[in-house]
Amino acid sequence: MSSSLQHFIGGTSDGNFTSLCPNGSKWVWEGLGECAIDGRDMASVYLGLFSILCFMGSSLPQYYSSCKTGNMDSALSIWFLLLWLAGDSCNLVGSFLADQLPLQTYTAVYYVLADLLMLAMYFYYKLKNQLNRRTVTLNVVGAICILGVTGALALPALGSHQEVYSSTLRGRALLSIKPFTPKEIIGFSIGSISSLLYLSSRLPQMYTNFKRKSTEGVSYFLFALIIVGNTTYGLSVLLKNPEDGHGEQSYLVHHMPWLIGSLGTLTLDLIISIQFLAYRRPSHESSDEERKPLIAS
Repeated sequence: MSSSLQHFIGGTSDGNFTSLCPNGSKWVWEGLGECAIDGRDMASVYLGLFSILCFMGSSLPQYYSSCKTGNMDSALSIWFLLLWLAGDSCNLVGSFLADQLPLQTYTAVYYVLADLLMLAMYFYYKLKNQLNRRTVTLNVVGAICILGVTGALALPALGSHQEVYSSTLRGRALLSIKPFTPKEIIGFSIGSISSLLYLSSRLPQMYTNFKRKSTEGVSYFLFALIIVGNTTYGLSVLLKNPEDGHGEQSYLVHHMPWLIGSLGTLTLDLIISIQFLAYRRPSHESSDEERKPLIAS
């Protein structure tokens, strides 16, 4: 078990700090469970913390926009939200099983909580706007099924803590890749599913924007902050010095699903940003509407 996971589960002591992280930053070790020994590690920590702030703030503009316009159920695609929740749930389980950086795990926990709140607001406005209750029920069942499948994938892995190396991956020494444990293989697989769900989640929202020819009711700051957050998140993972037993190539392979999930969605989020520009209402239209008399003469 790595030092970071030991801290995440049961804490660390000064003795562990001096023996496992000599010359490291004590506040990073005690607060985050990471060993930061040089400028590269500290840059990774600061970028990771900044990405968390971006992700925490990204949902707030959408909450405000939804409360202001009241059309969240038509502005956001339900499949965008469901796939996003599924991706974040898999990300959380995979981060824990694959022994990812503590900052990755902390961020994943917040993702799931924020997604659940956004889904709750979606269903609230769908009911408030008196749309088909049968559709609402099906969407709720879909969300429950996604969470259930994610939990089912996690249960067999959480019950297994053997650190036995996979014989099928042991022969990759030529690539200097540290072998995966069975637990890490499951985490890596779930992380890969998470990255695919992240990439897929943007497509329904892009289609919804295209179909409506409008982005009204969707906060651009939601995607702008996600773009910044994913960029800094990916950079924080790339800058981190590999742990003992990992070369640069091995480190990248073990973190590949999370890098694809964060950096891979940047292209799709940029396309959504272009939609905001393409479907932006001209300023003269809004001003003309404001000048219309309330009572026709």
